[in-house]
Amino acid sequence: MSFALLMFFVLAGLAVLGALALILQRHPIHSALSLILVMLSLAGLYLLMGAEFVAAVQIIVYGGAVMVLFVFVIMLLNAGEEERTNFSKLASVAGIPLALALAGVIAAAIARGSGHLPSATNGELTSTRELSKLLFSEFVYPFELTSFLILVAILGAIVLAQREQN
Repeated sequence: MSFALLMFFVLAGLAVLGALALILQRHPIHSALSLILVMLSLAGLYLLMGAEFVAAVQIIVYGGAVMVLFVFVIMLLNAGEEERTNFSKLASVAGIPLALALAGVIAAAIARGSGHLPSATNGELTSTRELSKLLFSEFVYPFELTSFLILVAILGAIVLAQREQN
């Protein structure tokens, strides 16, 4: 077994365990930390695929900025431990068959797949330098608009938290 394959199994296992912990945790801070584990393990998987830029963006944007925003909002809203309730009847009746159907569709798509990835040698952008030039020249407006939307989300969370305290 090669080192890359071993690292894939380790990182994929960490991602799955982090996702399960994210769902099963009762405290929102613990869920946010589990989501950070998932994001970091996905960044490791991107590194294994040779996508260094995507891995760096995964760590900086999702593992860093978005998770700090989530933790900030959780702390601001003073979210406590979640109460466990019984499942609704619709979820218990329809949830398991729909989950099995989704798993079957995914398995069929994987079985039909060719097993190899397309190569990026036909003139596509492969360099991080070219991608960054494109991001900060042609796509600078959507990039800045995204930061503005995050700022509006932070302000909305502050307004909602102040309304509850008064």
